[in-house]
Amino acid sequence: MKKQIFALAIGLFISLSAFSQAEKIIGKWKTFDDKDNSAKSVVHIFKSTNGKYYGKIEKLFKNPGKLCTECEGNNKDKPVLGLLIITNMTDNEGTLSGGTILDPKNGKIYYCTITYDATTDKLQVRGSLDKKGWVGRSQVWIREDS
Repeated sequence: MKKQIFALAIGLFISLSAFSQAEKIIGKWKTFDDKDNSAKSVVHIFKSTNGKYYGKIEKLFKNPGKLCTECEGNNKDKPVLGLLIITNMTDNEGTLSGGTILDPKNGKIYYCTITYDATTDKLQVRGSLDKKGWVGRSQVWIREDS
């Protein structure tokens, strides 16, 4: 009986930890240019009423009037400022996955995984060509103070 209660307590702790990790991803995050490491944008990550997570560009540090000329479909020639770039992410034990991320620079859509690092209060954002995340690149996003 004691072992069952202990196992239940451990399971509850793990599930609550995962829940709190995903909730810490919500907020505004500063992104950086891969080439010169300059601040590029601020992305607001939020949880929608459908239970999925999304991210929208709320600030551009350079060229705020830029259009997504390389994008296709509904995003073609839309302003990058205000563009929804992270879509349909679901919480998988504290990591967001199962959705996509749009790179407005080249207009391409990638599979996405977002992990929160509690020790540094930073996000590890990985865009990849494959669902497993083997072929792609990662960025570190820093929480925006404002």
